[in-house]
Amino acid sequence: MKACSECGRLYPEDAGFCPVDGKQLVSATQAPIAAADGDARIGQIMCNRYQVRRVVADGGMGRVYEALDMQDRRNVALKVLHPDVVTDDVSLERFKREFEVSKLLPHDHIVEVLEFQPTHDGSYALVMEFLFGEELRATLKREGVLPPERVIRMASQIALALDEAHARKLVHRDLKPDNVFLCQTREGDIAKILDFGSVKDKSDPAKKLTVMGTTIGSPYYMAPEQAQGLETLDHRADVWALAAICYECIVGTVPFKGNNGPSILLEILTKEPTPPSAAAQGKPHAVPPTVDRVMLHAFKKNPGQRIGSVGAFADALGQAYGLVGDHFQWAKQPQDQLAASVAEKLPQMMQAGGVQRGDVADSFFGESEALAGPALASAPAPYAAGPQAYAPMGGYAPAPEDDVPMGVPKSNSFGLLVAVLVGGIALLVGVVLVVVLFR
Repeated sequence: MKACSECGRLYPEDAGFCPVDGKQLVSATQAPIAAADGDARIGQIMCNRYQVRRVVADGGMGRVYEALDMQDRRNVALKVLHPDVVTDDVSLERFKREFEVSKLLPHDHIVEVLEFQPTHDGSYALVMEFLFGEELRATLKREGVLPPERVIRMASQIALALDEAHARKLVHRDLKPDNVFLCQTREGDIAKILDFGSVKDKSDPAKKLTVMGTTIGSPYYMAPEQAQGLETLDHRADVWALAAICYECIVGTVPFKGNNGPSILLEILTKEPTPPSAAAQGKPHAVPPTVDRVMLHAFKKNPGQRIGSVGAFADALGQAYGLVGDHFQWAKQPQDQLAASVAEKLPQMMQAGGVQRGDVADSFFGESEALAGPALASAPAPYAAGPQAYAPMGGYAPAPEDDVPMGVPKSNSFGLLVAVLVGGIALLVGVVLVVVLFR
């Protein structure tokens, strides 16, 4: 390893100069370690292996350092927990679980977690691969919206990782821009999923990875079944979260808004988001109406009617922009090639039929029958085929006549009234749970 004599950053052996300071790099063992005010860990060897070089970031749970692995001669990220976190059994258990679960999921698009060890100063350190880049949250804060080719490539890579986790019955449950890291390369971003500390293990009902008393997930990206704390929650909650992330990337705002946790979750339980083609008006990148249908099915309140897998969602998103192929190809395809394909097909997709806001029925009753009518007659495949076109892996592919939830007659006012009453009671229970969780 080499290091910058000015800032202390570590680089591979073939690097010549520090891009931050412009200084010529020297051997990491010869580079001086700059002292940090009030941080005695700088320069120390932690866990008998990691030489702490510099502070990278401070978070609510711990301080992140860049460290030199003296054994493997590589740089690592060392997240040392704050003293109050160490004494909190719930928080400590979360980090232990993150290490245990991450070791089960070695994947190119999941951050590699190496160790979870006690430190000499009474804390614990979570050791991870060091990533060069930034969290998606920082990218969105700086750029506002992202071009579609960048979003499709990112969603495809996330889908590759999550589908593998879901195959092992592991649900992330806290997917959000803060937990997606983008490593920039010449061909485009390499997305890495962070933080499997909130994972739900569906493989063994007796195995509870969630510690009682914790609030799991970020409200802006939380599926209705997750907002209500339902035990039936499964991988389709991650489909909702990925859709919410992609919506924010292409529109610039989250799909469900609110002033606090309860108000956000109430929006999720009772409202439909503005179609992205309308919400993106005036933004740098036009959104075709074909994307509206994808988001409509990704944000189904009933998970049985939702797009059935993250891979199916990524496929539908790319196809909505006119791309040919699937997320397996787009995850590896250079971003400039994706951009050229999107630009070629965008005029055609902008003329395709979409979903009108008036077509969406009350959120408890799913999509109205109008979605299978003339509004979609001119839409290119697969959207013209209706909801069943999303052949979800291991999920539910509803036929057009099944698009109203089970138990709700299409033309029976008494049955409709009963369903409304049942739905209202369910909503009230959900709101009470939300208020209890976030007070």
